[in-house]
Amino acid sequence: MKTFHGSYLPLALLLLVAGWPSIALAHVGFGSTEGFASGLAHPISGLDHLCAMIGVGIWASQRGGKAVWLFPLAFVIVMALGGLIGAAGIAIPFVERGIVASVLIIGILIAAAVRMPLLLSVLIVGTFAFFHGHAHGSEMPLTASGLAYAAGFLATTMVLLSVGVAAGIHARKSILTWPFRYCGTALILLGLYLVML
Repeated sequence: MKTFHGSYLPLALLLLVAGWPSIALAHVGFGSTEGFASGLAHPISGLDHLCAMIGVGIWASQRGGKAVWLFPLAFVIVMALGGLIGAAGIAIPFVERGIVASVLIIGILIAAAVRMPLLLSVLIVGTFAFFHGHAHGSEMPLTASGLAYAAGFLATTMVLLSVGVAAGIHARKSILTWPFRYCGTALILLGLYLVML
């Protein structure tokens, strides 16, 4: 028989992630210190970033197999590329729409338990990662160190992706399908709300 307290693990991890950048921001200065702290905080500065990254992790664990590590890896690599382009000041059209679309579409993919070829799935994840990375890079503070800022937002991104993967694996081990449907539906509703803003 499963213990009830095990279902609190994903929530505990999420709360830890939420508090982590706040601790780092207590020592904000200039250059690398400010860059790293700002980078840590940026992915959780908006529900769109936060939910999309956790959603990618959940979808990865829901799909299983190579996707469990390939989705997060692809997201982080392409996000770093997008961040570099954003920090360089190269404008990309529809970045904000792409971010909103990522929340909505990932929600649909999770709620409907969509299974598609792995390569296509990775391309979808990479496309969304590029938009998120570009937003992070273009919003980097002028006084921040670029490398430190990138290290910060990539670190938080990896933690958020890991939270999503851990939550999804926990749901799979408990042989429950409703957590995926509820998570997917919540992302869809959030995506629709963001579309209307």
